[in-house]
Amino acid sequence: MDVTVNVPVLKRGEVARISQTRKEAGGKGVNVAHACAKAGIRTIAIAPCAPSDPFADVIRELPVQFHPVAIAASVRTNTAIVEDDATTTKINEPGARLCDDEKAAVESAIDSVVADAEAVVLAGSLPPGVPTDWYADLVERIRRVNAGALVAVDTSDAPLQAIGERLDTSAPDVLKPNAFELARLTGGDGSALERSASEGDYAAIVSAAQKLIDHGVNEVLVTLGGAGACLVTRAGAWAATPPPVTVLSTVGAGDSSLAGYLMARIAGDEPAECLRRAVAYGSAAASLPGTGIPSPSDIDLEHTHVFPV
Repeated sequence: MDVTVNVPVLKRGEVARISQTRKEAGGKGVNVAHACAKAGIRTIAIAPCAPSDPFADVIRELPVQFHPVAIAASVRTNTAIVEDDATTTKINEPGARLCDDEKAAVESAIDSVVADAEAVVLAGSLPPGVPTDWYADLVERIRRVNAGALVAVDTSDAPLQAIGERLDTSAPDVLKPNAFELARLTGGDGSALERSASEGDYAAIVSAAQKLIDHGVNEVLVTLGGAGACLVTRAGAWAATPPPVTVLSTVGAGDSSLAGYLMARIAGDEPAECLRRAVAYGSAAASLPGTGIPSPSDIDLEHTHVFPV
């Protein structure tokens, strides 16, 4: 569950008066599925969730086909505190712990739905109770079931590091880090990467992403917040700057970027156009309140500029 509260300003140790509260079904994978569904793309969101969990009722209000995997624990709540200047502070609960049987049930659910998939997204943090390299295991599992599916991974911290350690055998087709996650994977400085990009210098990002390409990843989509994004593939590298928007909330923006990229990718668009759609989708999400998931009518492709780097 994503809970977004709006406050004029957040000051540590002081009382904050909430002006608005939103409660929505969220999670990185759900957000990707939601964006695709709003564009008319058939998607299935798999998530561990008891049938009686309030999350099950909320997600069914979305235009997303939901495949819950029954577990004993409750779905976590993540809270985003958004100030009037769009500064966002996220407070995330730990995920529900999965026992071995529940983990196996999630794997069986994946097997049952990916055979006909054009793309499969593994997204978000991993729940307690599963190994940190579970995503690498799942990449291999998906490829055994459907070798032709485009597999994308969007995660962070220890699960991202574990993916990085197994790229030579379990590399996803698409990896979507931000600048700090890219730096963690490649031994760089995330602040320096982000700062360089904001100044129009993408050389360090391209060089870092190329290390992942050399180890088996086909496409690296690096999201850069207000600076846009950079795409590095075996064929070349491109950057994109976003259209002008008023930022209301950054929650779900990266997920929307990945959804936009994948929708263009499976439609057969050229890499530069895939990047354009990714940045346009991410920017549109940032202009919406709460976990704002844009529709195609919300995105501004005309003012999203792409160029080779």
